[in-house]
Amino acid sequence: MNQIGQIAIPVSNTDRSEAFYEQTLGLRKLYRYGDLSFFDCAGVRLMLSPPETGAKVEPGQGAIYFRVADLALAVKELKAKGVDVFSEPHLLAPMPDHDLWMAFVRDPDGHLIGLMMEAPKGYTPPK
Repeated sequence: MNQIGQIAIPVSNTDRSEAFYEQTLGLRKLYRYGDLSFFDCAGVRLMLSPPETGAKVEPGQGAIYFRVADLALAVKELKAKGVDVFSEPHLLAPMPDHDLWMAFVRDPDGHLIGLMMEAPKGYTPPK
């Protein structure tokens, strides 16, 4: 076992979450089966599904980190769609050959969505 095929995220409202992941984040929807909605994330399937019977969706149960080519542009586009960016782009970790920059938002159920960019050393995001 060395490759993830699918990740499941519990959601309280599949329609609302499907719209967020498809229309707001821009993920490519593969298909919907009942209350399950599936998206392609560069070959890894993301499944949005209601929790097991009687279980409650709690915020902060997990996190998804998406690589972005331009962090400042990704944040600007999400803000234009009304997404609250609660953690603006910031240098998270200077690495020997690049710098890791991140910003954070939450989905409709409060799950953490990280936007990550591996930038050249010395990168400064535009204002």
